[in-house]
Amino acid sequence: MTSSSQESTGTGPSTHHTRRRKPPRPSRQASFRGDFGHAAAETYLVTGLAIKLLRYLGIGYRWMTRLAALACYAMLLMPGFLQVAYYYFFSSQVRRSIVYGDQPRNRLDLYLPTNINGPKPVVVFVTGGAWIIGYKAWGSLLGKQLAERDIIVACIDYRNFPQGTISDMVKDASQGIEFVCNNIAEYGGDPDRIYLMGQSAGAHISACVLLDQAIKESLGESIFWSVSQIKVYFGLSGGYNLFNLIDHFHNRGLYRSLFLSIMEGTESFQEYSPEVRIEDPSSREAVSLLPPIFLYHGTSDYSIPSDSSKSFVDALQRVGAEAKLFLFEGKTHTDLFLQDPLRGGKDELFEHIVSVIHANDKDAQAKDAMAPPRRRLVPELLLRLAHDISPF
Repeated sequence: MTSSSQESTGTGPSTHHTRRRKPPRPSRQASFRGDFGHAAAETYLVTGLAIKLLRYLGIGYRWMTRLAALACYAMLLMPGFLQVAYYYFFSSQVRRSIVYGDQPRNRLDLYLPTNINGPKPVVVFVTGGAWIIGYKAWGSLLGKQLAERDIIVACIDYRNFPQGTISDMVKDASQGIEFVCNNIAEYGGDPDRIYLMGQSAGAHISACVLLDQAIKESLGESIFWSVSQIKVYFGLSGGYNLFNLIDHFHNRGLYRSLFLSIMEGTESFQEYSPEVRIEDPSSREAVSLLPPIFLYHGTSDYSIPSDSSKSFVDALQRVGAEAKLFLFEGKTHTDLFLQDPLRGGKDELFEHIVSVIHANDKDAQAKDAMAPPRRRLVPELLLRLAHDISPF
């Protein structure tokens, strides 16, 4: 793993924000019948998302082969998926589908530590899914494992294409972050220790949200949450410059016409390319408000090349932001987020994220040092086969 970093040259002015109170949190459905019904509804939604993706991509030879590879990949990892799904649907530590806005997909899931014996740090996670099949439950493995380290995780759902385009996704994610910032204390979270994380398309969306919020604050616009509440941004396997990615995605099967529809045409590329936007002289004050930014990428990621993260970090450092890049040799788009966590034991990416979150908490650090290795969820042979067959 390699890294590069540079300190920020300035800090932004403090920004006041409004705290909203919410009604008492709903109680968890206690009956097996209720949980089974919810599981059936979630399965129906996920199936619909998959069908929608195939309808928009078209079923040609390329996609038939990738669909077959995806089916084999999922079967190989099924032992782990089933265990995580059981936790997601039946654990009392998961609060599913909390409403944060008025749109159909404005829901989030909370993963809570076993003991809430004081305000806990919070990770707000925006899932990936090619802007088409993103879904909050994709973060359940991350939520489970971070909750075991006394960290609350909020996985935000958002409208996918064609239900919404990129501006809707950014708006939804911002609303979800606002909800967490203003209400997480009622679930045992610390509103002064919130960390933002996104993976793949979710890394792109959350980076857009963070920069857009910083620009609003720098212009003195009315806000309901503040960039100052975000202690660190973690970007995993993301793409941050649409101009550099459109041809790559087209060759990978996310065809140009579809990508342009999702991103609202080339005229919107600059607005939704954080790498390009931060280098605009008008954004300099906004850049000074950004939290430290840590980007992670596998060098064998073919879905989104690792150069995407490297280029973004280079741009951030040029304008004086604090940014670090961590490259993982030989890792693919899914290794860092799925196969490695399913492997159990020590995970370099996971341990680094936890160490950043617990950097100023000696008690938490002591607990981390004594934490047992994470349990393996999938046999090593199946993980190696999944790595080789992965269509991502």
